[in-house]
Amino acid sequence: MNPATALVTGGASGMGLAIAARLARDGFRVVIADRNGPLARQEAERLRAQGLDVAERVADLADEAAARALVREQPPLAALINNAGIFDERAFFDVASDDYRRMYEVNLLAAATLTQEAARTMRPGAKIVNVASRACLGARNHPHYVASKAALVGYTRAAAMELAPRGILVNAVAPGLIDTPLLRNLTPQRLAAQLALQPTGRAGSVEDVANAVSFLAAPHMDFIAGQVLFLDGGKSLGGSGI
Repeated sequence: MNPATALVTGGASGMGLAIAARLARDGFRVVIADRNGPLARQEAERLRAQGLDVAERVADLADEAAARALVREQPPLAALINNAGIFDERAFFDVASDDYRRMYEVNLLAAATLTQEAARTMRPGAKIVNVASRACLGARNHPHYVASKAALVGYTRAAAMELAPRGILVNAVAPGLIDTPLLRNLTPQRLAAQLALQPTGRAGSVEDVANAVSFLAAPHMDFIAGQVLFLDGGKSLGGSGI
């Protein structure tokens, strides 16, 4: 019997790479899709050297035809992880309409396209996990990003209602402060201010995100649909975090 296939977008680095590695260790045949071809090949080769069943594909998911073709060339997916996304900071009055369009194109529309195409052939028991963000609750200095991730949360709930009757469960994770290169670029003062808001007192790891996705994508998980799992060290609880 062929192993179940999981497609992880934006899988060549950061959270996506951690998710891909975890799902491969869980027994999935994992396809890493990323627009950075050299990096995707490098990381896929590294994982294959560990005995994991990993393939790579180069795709610009902002191209709808390319996104649909990526899904069609796979066997029916057992798991789709919509992790690919973009982020930038911009002062509120500096954000232009094109900035919103660009964010929605990748952070929402690509996920919606892949979900629609994958669901056409998915079998009962398949899982779709969208990587949203704790920022969907609101944040400063990137309203276009906040809006796109809030839209992805809404789409997750809508897709779950449509697809649960087919036996396809759709959920989302919403990471908060995660130890990635983006976090390491913060000034010490800004990082300290962010950590002060965490009841846990620390940032999460990419493995924390991967573990949550693994749970939601597991074959035996069969009664959770349309939920958003916040991975933010309790920050979304409110209060000062102290």
